[in-house]
Amino acid sequence: MINYPHLATRLFNVPIAILPHKAEVVMAALADRFGISHLFRGDGSSLELANGGARAFLDAEDDGEEAQYKPYDVTQGVARIPIEGTLVHKLGMLEPYSGMTGYDGIRALLSMALGDPDVRAIMLDIDSPGGEVSGCFDLVDAIYAARGRKPIWAVLTESAYSAAYAIASAADRIIVPRTGGTGSVGVICMHVDMSQALSKAGIDVTLIHYGAKKADGNEFNPLSKDALARFQSDVDKMGEIFVKTVARNRDLKTAVVRDTEAGTFLGAAGVDIGFADAVMAPDEAFASLLDELG
Repeated sequence: MINYPHLATRLFNVPIAILPHKAEVVMAALADRFGISHLFRGDGSSLELANGGARAFLDAEDDGEEAQYKPYDVTQGVARIPIEGTLVHKLGMLEPYSGMTGYDGIRALLSMALGDPDVRAIMLDIDSPGGEVSGCFDLVDAIYAARGRKPIWAVLTESAYSAAYAIASAADRIIVPRTGGTGSVGVICMHVDMSQALSKAGIDVTLIHYGAKKADGNEFNPLSKDALARFQSDVDKMGEIFVKTVARNRDLKTAVVRDTEAGTFLGAAGVDIGFADAVMAPDEAFASLLDELG
């Protein structure tokens, strides 16, 4: 989903360096989204964008051909999908933004690239330490299910750890640079206990709740043994999903993946363990993908 309010702040009431005619094309394309009915030119003339005026203007610009906007870069038939920074379930953006990439955006771009006749292969351009569990494995399953429709390569533009590696593992091939890393197949949950610090500061916090387990894990009380056991059980279950998913994707034995104990592997070490297929610089990996396409 495109963030139109954010886009508006980049277009209106700020200086932009663009030819006036190109600015008109942009405004016509976004007229419906922004509720623009007329565009007034500097010479005093106006252009009606409502009631089909914008479509007529754009059709004239295209000389009868539909403009083809692609939300991803396509080079020699290879669509590049960037996966960078912290991974989150719902970012609401197609591409990385403010140091984050959304699983929703990755999934949308993947779907579009798979259906794009101009795309012969898909390159997942990954450099991420991982992120949220929520939504991760559904995306991984979608990538895995897409195998065979078009070649899907994960080209690490440095590292793919944890949730990012889960995504990479679903690709047909994983290429890692010699200084890049793979792995960290594990799940972590952090609990903060502020109770002693608050007591020293003379602050008492009273939690009023319905249900004996409702307040488990709050930061104002020490974590009870029962609560810790339940949280550990949840983490163990998610960790097993992760391990089994990577084992399936990489055609490895589950025990091999589990025995890594969420360790990380630099460059060729990832190839040795079965977490990557080759060590190459990203440009070499791209050239290798093109060679395979023929």
